[in-house]
Amino acid sequence: MAASPVLFIGHGNPMNTLETNRYTRAWRELGRRLPRPRAVLMVSAHWYIGATAVTAMPWPRTIHDFYGFPQALFDFDYPAPGAPDLAAEVADVAKPDWVGLDRDQWGLDHGAWSVLAHLYPEADVPVAQLSINALKPLEYHLQLAERLAALRERGVMIVGSGNVVHNLRRVQWDKPEAATDWGERFDDAAIGQMASDPGAILKLAEHPDYGLAVPTPDHFIPLLYAAGLAAAGEGRATAFARGHALGSISMTCYTVGCDAADTGHGSPPPALPAGVPPEQTNL
Repeated sequence: MAASPVLFIGHGNPMNTLETNRYTRAWRELGRRLPRPRAVLMVSAHWYIGATAVTAMPWPRTIHDFYGFPQALFDFDYPAPGAPDLAAEVADVAKPDWVGLDRDQWGLDHGAWSVLAHLYPEADVPVAQLSINALKPLEYHLQLAERLAALRERGVMIVGSGNVVHNLRRVQWDKPEAATDWGERFDDAAIGQMASDPGAILKLAEHPDYGLAVPTPDHFIPLLYAAGLAAAGEGRATAFARGHALGSISMTCYTVGCDAADTGHGSPPPALPAGVPPEQTNL
């Protein structure tokens, strides 16, 4: 059996959950084309805590972890089954690092379900979510990703969800397709690194635009999981759905072990609700 694919999805604005645009069409098309996995292991930027944990409940709740969006987004439910068996496997392959089994606290946050709503709209694939340990250095996440590679041979698709460029203080809320020169430079550097030598992804921390592109590491770290898995396997990752949103967010996505059709031009990504400071939305 071929190793299951690895994805990194630039999830952007949670309104992508409800809208059809060139990014969400690319996610949906990818979900239709991929072999159905036994389960999905999500690494979302929005479960950023002081420990490494994995959801282990049979029915994870849908967490609406944002502010200021329309009621329709708060009403959205993604009732996918959990994957307690996968959680136990994650804890095992991660050794000697410790991974806690979360049986009743977290669930699926919007970094997970806004993407899964398009990849698997029927919510019929079991899902576990891995936290991002905020107390660990970047190297820890790259090394943990390499240990998780064994799960790909067991039918598990691993999906990182974040944004390579993510600076909410520089968001232009009324310009859905805007980009900055520094954001484009950093995104291009990430694309080149992922294609040529993903195991050396931490070279990006030395890039002159890193401070602007990655003012906090939470949305960048999910890319490290895709990079570590690529380094342990195929040796490269391919970018698709390249683009930017709201001035300071990269929507670029990656695949490892599969190809994705880029939908090209089309409807732009959604704008933010008027009058809400972007840094308060938990975007």
